[in-house]
Amino acid sequence: MICRIRLAILPLALGLAACQTPRRYVELGEAVSRITDRPEFRHAFWGLLVRDLESGELLYEKNRDRLFHPASTAKLFSVATALHYLGPDYRFRTTVRHTGTIEDGVLTGDLILVASGDLTMGGRTTDSGEIAFTNSDHIYANGGTSARLTEPDPLAGIAELARQIRAAGVRELHGRVLVDDRLFEHDESTGSGPTLVTPIMVNDNLIDVTITPTAPGRPATLDWRPKSHAYSLINAVTTAGENDSPVLRITSAGNVLQVIGRIPAGHDPVVRVYEVDDPAKFAATLLREALETQGVGTSTTNGTNGHAQHGLPSREQVAGLPTLATLVSPPFSQNARLILKVSHNLHASTLPLLVAANNGGRTLSDGLHLQHGFLAGVGIDVDDISFAGAAGGARADYLTPEVTVQLLRYIATTHGYERFRTSLPILGVDGTLADVVSSSSPARGKVWAKTGTYWLRNTMNQSSLLTSKALAGYMQTRSGKNVAFAMFVNGVPLGPGLTTKTIGERLGRLCEVFHDSL
Repeated sequence: MICRIRLAILPLALGLAACQTPRRYVELGEAVSRITDRPEFRHAFWGLLVRDLESGELLYEKNRDRLFHPASTAKLFSVATALHYLGPDYRFRTTVRHTGTIEDGVLTGDLILVASGDLTMGGRTTDSGEIAFTNSDHIYANGGTSARLTEPDPLAGIAELARQIRAAGVRELHGRVLVDDRLFEHDESTGSGPTLVTPIMVNDNLIDVTITPTAPGRPATLDWRPKSHAYSLINAVTTAGENDSPVLRITSAGNVLQVIGRIPAGHDPVVRVYEVDDPAKFAATLLREALETQGVGTSTTNGTNGHAQHGLPSREQVAGLPTLATLVSPPFSQNARLILKVSHNLHASTLPLLVAANNGGRTLSDGLHLQHGFLAGVGIDVDDISFAGAAGGARADYLTPEVTVQLLRYIATTHGYERFRTSLPILGVDGTLADVVSSSSPARGKVWAKTGTYWLRNTMNQSSLLTSKALAGYMQTRSGKNVAFAMFVNGVPLGPGLTTKTIGERLGRLCEVFHDSL
């Protein structure tokens, strides 16, 4: 008899000779091969690993010790590191301090908003104290038409600071509004979405523009948030015929934004975003406007002209100034949930800098060095992998399936495991896994995992190359077994009928195979 197993179902690792491998493992290998050996993957490189969550028993593997570009599954490592150093109950505290004196309600001096690195600044906080998200976040709005805005007011935190300043007795300001954004060195986010990584973020430092069609040949309607005198908008969008495709973009000339293009009649509203040029200046303008809304008069001395940090006292001096207002964020576990559910590149890129700032450092390098120390300290084979960022978009980011599962199994031993697991996208339910499988899939609601997508433009062929599609997390199988898994496929040329979404659906199908077979 000839015994043939196509994808190395690990008979030796299971303590079995090849021809003694249980039939169910042979069938599992055949089912996996029917997906990984499809023609579109003929140039691709697969890495797969499934282990029993508690015992570590090896249930399936392919290239588990080879390096793969992880795409956004790298966020598992940066979020776990931040949860370790900051703690799930850590809260950002953003203060407004003042120089000069307050007499008879008149502040003769400057207001200084001291940025704490708060990732949402109250702009996503719901009435229940959670941080809101939608399955398709606004930071990715310019890449498609599925983005939806969250319901909370993006200026709620700024408004709360202004309310507290007024409640403290300030009725008039004779001075400037400044922003101290020196908590850490500014950097750039890797991957798509907003690029500027700073300690001050209001609405992810984006202007959200919602474009709604009217009748063919007529101008579309625009709404935007946050509304501010910092920017004005020009509407150059027309409503096209129902069979046309939306073509929309935002251009800028100074503080004037022009929304250009067409949107089909009958089409759902489309969101486009513009990243502000100077986040500190933007925040200073928003706070001054919020003060005016609260009835606080301001002088003609305008700290929003030029950089909003110009003329700041030293950081040590600022720390000794009186505090007029404090904005306290939801617990950091809510930030972690947002990052993982929607794969928030900007927030993830900020994590090493926050870790550094809370441990005597200031740079990305400082934060990644601390990440190395954390991972090595909990038994992760960290020297076998590579990180140059925290969001998964750096060219030097490489992981193995084995190290990824090591991290997942470590997290499962901690007190915060359940909160971490439920913060991951749930297959067929929410986040970036909401529409990967059908509503009738047996694996729906049984997989909690971080997605990853990284692609590059193939200019010569006018197409794209999928550098990495990845999925890693936890699964409860049909038999009730709890497993940790990692899946990577690198190097897939994309084309007609083959998109990042369809490759994601292939990974969803692999989840169904493992769910049904283990």
